[in-house]
Amino acid sequence: SFGIGGDMVADTVHHGGPDMAVHHYPRDHYGGWDAWLGGHDMLERPAAFGENIVAQGISESDVCIGDRFRLGSALLEVSQPRKPCWKIEHRFGRKGMVARIIKQHNCGWYYRVIEEGEAQAGDVLECVETGHSEWSVARLFAKFYDPAHKPTREECEQLAALPRLSDELRGEARLAPPALQRRGQQLDPDVGQADAGHLARHPDAGGVEDLRIADQVAVAHDGAGVG
Repeated sequence: SFGIGGDMVADTVHHGGPDMAVHHYPRDHYGGWDAWLGGHDMLERPAAFGENIVAQGISESDVCIGDRFRLGSALLEVSQPRKPCWKIEHRFGRKGMVARIIKQHNCGWYYRVIEEGEAQAGDVLECVETGHSEWSVARLFAKFYDPAHKPTREECEQLAALPRLSDELRGEARLAPPALQRRGQQLDPDVGQADAGHLARHPDAGGVEDLRIADQVAVAHDGAGVG
C-alpha cells in the first residue's frame, strides 16, 4: 500500500499511487478562504480540503519539488502540486474556488513515501534535505495550470528532466509548451479525504532545517502509520 494507513481514494483513475501518497494543504490558507467564502462550517474542522497533514507555517512558496521531510519515523518527499478540480466547489457548494486556486497558486502538494514509519498529531515536520530548489511548488503549479504563467520550451525541458518530479508531470512536460499550456483548462475529479496514519514507501526511494508547524501537525488517522 502507499500512503496513510486507512486512507481511502475515491477516484483511483486520477488520484492515488506512490507519487500522490500523502496530501498536504497549508492551514495558513484557511483564513483567506474564510474571508472569501464569507464563512463556512467546513473551515472550522481540520482537513477541509481533504488533506492528510494539517499544518501551519509552511506554504507552496516555501516548499520545493524533491524536498524531503521527516514526520514521526516516516520520510516523505514532495512529488507534485495538487491539481484543483470541480469536486472542491461541489464540496463547499461554491463556484469560483478553482479559479481562485489557479490565480493564487494555493494548491497544496503531494508527498511520496521514501521510508515507511509512524506519525501522530503533534509530531514535528522536519525538512532534512533540499530538492530542486529552483522549482517551488508554487512556481511549478503556475507553469502547469495558470494561463498567466505559460512555460517556455526551455522551462518544459527543465521540468521534464527533474528526477524528483512525479512521472505524470514529467511526461506532460515532455509534450512541450503547446500541450502543457492547455493543461490549465483540464480539471479532473478530486481525491477523497483521510485522517492520520501509516505511510508507505515509494518503490524507487533510493542544509538540514527544523520546521515546527505551530504546536501540532495533525495526521489523518490518529497514531496510525505511513506505509
